[in-house]
Amino acid sequence: MIYAAVSHITSQLNQFLKRSFDLTENMVVMSNVAEQDGTVAPDVSNKLVVFLVNVEKEVTHGRGLGSNFAESWTSSYPSLFLNLYVMVAANFNGANYQEGLKYLSNAISFFQRQPVFDHHQTPDMDRRISKLVLEIENLSIQDLSSLWGMLSGHYQPSVLYKVRMISFAAGDVLSEVAPIKGLDTSVE
Repeated sequence: MIYAAVSHITSQLNQFLKRSFDLTENMVVMSNVAEQDGTVAPDVSNKLVVFLVNVEKEVTHGRGLGSNFAESWTSSYPSLFLNLYVMVAANFNGANYQEGLKYLSNAISFFQRQPVFDHHQTPDMDRRISKLVLEIENLSIQDLSSLWGMLSGHYQPSVLYKVRMISFAAGDVLSEVAPIKGLDTSVE
C-alpha cells in the first residue's frame, strides 16, 4: 500500500504539470535520487523526483484489539495507521536549475490547492486507501543537512510532505463469540 500511495501522488503531480506546461513527457518520477553505491539513479536527470523518506506509525488512533458488538463480539487485529514522509526534489543541474525551481514551485502550488486525495477527486486511487492528506513538514537547516547527507550527500531544492493516514487493515478475525440473549434474573 505504501507503493500505491507514493505512486498515486507522483501520478497526480505528473498529470498536473503535463497539463500546466503542455508537456508530453513525464516530468515527475518516483525513484531514489542516488543508487546504493552512490551513483546517480537512472532517469532522474532534469526531473522532479518523488521518494519515500520515512514511515511512521500514527499514535493518535486507538490501541488494542478492536471489537464489534452489533451481532456478535468479534476480536481482530487492529488496523495499523501510518504516516509517510515523502520528498519532492528538483533534480535539475546547470543551466536547467531555474527550470527545476519553476517545477518545484508548481508542485508546491498543486499540493497547496489539493492537499487531500480521495476516491471522489481521484477515482483511480487504490481502493485499499480511503484518503491521503498531505501537509508540508518543516525541517531545520541542520535536519535538512543530515537528511541530504544520508540520501546522496548533495542537496537539491526540495520540499518534504507528511502524508497522513495510510491504513493497513489486518482483517483477520481472531475469535467470535455469540451475544448474550438475556439473563434469567428470577429467584426461586
